[in-house]
Amino acid sequence: MIQRQQTLWLLLAVACSILGFLFPVYTGQKVEANAAPIYDELMAGSSFLLIVLTGISVLVGAIAIFMFKDRKTQVKLSGAGIAIAVILLILYFLETKKFESGRFALTSVYLLGLVIGYIMATRGILKDEKLVKSLNKLR
Repeated sequence: MIQRQQTLWLLLAVACSILGFLFPVYTGQKVEANAAPIYDELMAGSSFLLIVLTGISVLVGAIAIFMFKDRKTQVKLSGAGIAIAVILLILYFLETKKFESGRFALTSVYLLGLVIGYIMATRGILKDEKLVKSLNKLR
């Protein structure tokens, strides 16, 4: 299980999802109606939708790791992980528009790690599936 390359990519994706709860993606000044500017950080816990999608991303990656015997299900789960990661990326960028001024934090790189982890895991799973099919032809 661990010796497979895609398991390590899935672990990277799960770790990046968990980092979303711990570190900010964007920091800056938020101005609400008739109030003074407030310094705020955009994290996975900033809105309900981000909490839910990040939690689902963690679950999908963790489940996909343990589905190593069923590659077809693992491909579907990692494909769903890619879709969730892209949606998360879009939602984070939409949430940054609520800030008056600010900048992306260095820790926003984990969002790219999330997408890359799922893409590379899917690629590895498909490569394994192709190898198994070619070995079955030899039998």
